[in-house]
Amino acid sequence: MQRFVQLALDLFGGTAPEPVAPVRPSAPPPLPRVVDAAPALPMHQVFQPATWHHPRANRTVRLGACDVAYEFKRGKRRTIGLSVSTDGLSVSAPRWTPVGEVEALLLDKSAWVLEKLQSARQRAGEMAQARIHWADGVEFDYLGERMRLQLDPTHAFTQVGAVFAPATEPGGMATLRLGLSQNAQEAQIRDAAQAWLMKRAKALFTERLDHFAPQLGVRYSKLRLSSAGTRWGSASADGSIRLNWRLIHLKLDMIDYVVVHELSHLHHMDHSPQFWDVVARVLPDHAQRRRALREAAVPLDDE
Repeated sequence: MQRFVQLALDLFGGTAPEPVAPVRPSAPPPLPRVVDAAPALPMHQVFQPATWHHPRANRTVRLGACDVAYEFKRGKRRTIGLSVSTDGLSVSAPRWTPVGEVEALLLDKSAWVLEKLQSARQRAGEMAQARIHWADGVEFDYLGERMRLQLDPTHAFTQVGAVFAPATEPGGMATLRLGLSQNAQEAQIRDAAQAWLMKRAKALFTERLDHFAPQLGVRYSKLRLSSAGTRWGSASADGSIRLNWRLIHLKLDMIDYVVVHELSHLHHMDHSPQFWDVVARVLPDHAQRRRALREAAVPLDDE
């Protein structure tokens, strides 16, 4: 019986480089004799097998030298689905599929699974480095440029909560000034800064939607901000658009890609060739923008 399988990688995942085979010299030179050297350790004491553990793992399989604890789910589906994210491996299978067939598939696809798990672990490290620890003087990206946060309880703000000051000289850094005391808690600083970022995101996204909708020959009904951990945006048949507010950390060309992508769904609610033709009509370089978006490290967990 022919087996069908769906392989998926989380939106914010990356792609691991292809492994390079080691080159063995044809005639290695003899090693010098070591006097009073300590006995060599067994290999299993030097290199411990890698382990991968999904937070909702309910099954474990041995793939090569790795123990992979994965999340296993059954449901109303016709294929076995393998999905790798920063959490680990998730497997979905039809209710009637034997567990033995699922694990045989995992063994068959072990190289793919281990490559994506390694890529996801690397991606998780990049995301951890991008995390913002909210405090006076912290720097973060705003529209692809670094910005510094400054607590200024004495400033007489004409705007509620925060004031943005652009860089005053080439190579300088913009500043976001918050009307909070120097001993403000991290949660207070985060909430005040994110409130300003969300407000700017809403205004900018509306401007970009209004710019591209006429070019695509569509009309959207409303815009809502999202904070989803795995999606940059979505579109509904009723014309409503959802965009992740954290896009405000990225460059405008990546924001425009997401805006055009979601508006194009108002023509085609799928990712068919016809859908991509609509996207390319406005953004001929959409593939490069999409690739840059996948590689962008945006702080998804600011708490």
